[in-house]
Amino acid sequence: MRSPFPGMDPYLEHPALWPDVHNRLIAAIADTLAPLVAPRYYVGLERRTYLLSLDDLVFVGRPDVAVLTGSARVAEPQAPAYEVAAVSAPSPLWVELPTEDEVSDNYLEIRLADGGKVITVLELLSPANKLHERGREIYESKRSAIFGSRTNLIEIDLMRAGEPMPLRGKPVHSDYRILISRSWQRPRAQLYHFNLRAPIPAITVPLQRGEDEPMLDLNAVLHDLYARARYDLMLDYNQPPVPPLNDADAAWAHELIANAQRA
Repeated sequence: MRSPFPGMDPYLEHPALWPDVHNRLIAAIADTLAPLVAPRYYVGLERRTYLLSLDDLVFVGRPDVAVLTGSARVAEPQAPAYEVAAVSAPSPLWVELPTEDEVSDNYLEIRLADGGKVITVLELLSPANKLHERGREIYESKRSAIFGSRTNLIEIDLMRAGEPMPLRGKPVHSDYRILISRSWQRPRAQLYHFNLRAPIPAITVPLQRGEDEPMLDLNAVLHDLYARARYDLMLDYNQPPVPPLNDADAAWAHELIANAQRA
């Protein structure tokens, strides 16, 4: 089954599923771009790591640790049933220690094949770098460093949750966004803003100034991935998506899903 939605499928945004979608989609984008920029450039899959607390890991989509923070905690010992002397050693309290674990995000770098110079960075935003305060600070610092360099940036935001990444001027309201910042055009940049009911727009990928820019059909990449990965087996379209839709979009989505299921 293919996704019933013309563009982004909001059911893929569920925090428990998004890490899988993120990693597969960024790899699929790399596989799509590699032959388009070869042989002058190659596309590298890079990784950034965050140290987050257990509660934060649940927040950014690591459901496996929910067991550790929920019902599976070690039970506190019960008082003995027999009587003890009036003077006794105090019983110890059971406490929890701050614990951290690693969360990694993948992103792409388009590099010159004859030296490895980074020409373009492609970021697909995740809960770790959009929704989590410390992760967002780390990402925004890197983002600012790119804006002060000669490296291009493509920033893809396919999550409705959270505040959009900062821009100058009047805020732009939309469900999803793609920012293309060419180093030679700064501080100006292109922003593709689109909503749930629209296909994801195709974009051109900046390389070096004056060079032809290959076209990336992100909508086709995502929908091909949906079919290959069989995400339809993971999604319950009888339930509302997470995060929820507004009333108008929820009614539209319900009709869309019903039509797809009848087909």
